Amino acid sequence: MAVGVLLVTHKGIGTALIGVATKLLPKLPLKTEAFEVAYDDDPDAVLPAASAALRRVDDGDGVLVLTDLYGATPSNVAARLARLGTPVRRVSAASLPMLLRVMNYAELGLDELPAVAAAGARNGVVHDDA
Repeated sequence: MAVGVLLVTHKGIGTALIGVATKLLPKLPLKTEAFEVAYDDDPDAVLPAASAALRRVDDGDGVLVLTDLYGATPSNVAARLARLGTPVRRVSAASLPMLLRVMNYAELGLDELPAVAAAGARNGVVHDDA
């Protein structure tokens, strides 16, 4: 078994991140899906569909939920998902370096992957003075 990955993002972001990741890593080692939320969606209204997405990626070891912007609607949906009973860990500021880093450490458990995701995001930021 392995941890599932659910990207809960604004429209277009999660799908794009997964699309690029699958070009770089043709076979993602973790079951991964995007659930995208419009900026004006009601979190309560989309929760059943988000919960279904969560269940699709969960093989029993829990789900790492990556959101794009802390405090925005996708983040609020993710917070509600975390209270439904499936073991969930959430990390905000989803990025391609974050997602790729998680995929490169697919053997880790749910308690370790949030730090790996955050390190991927931090290490993916380069301030180039050139």
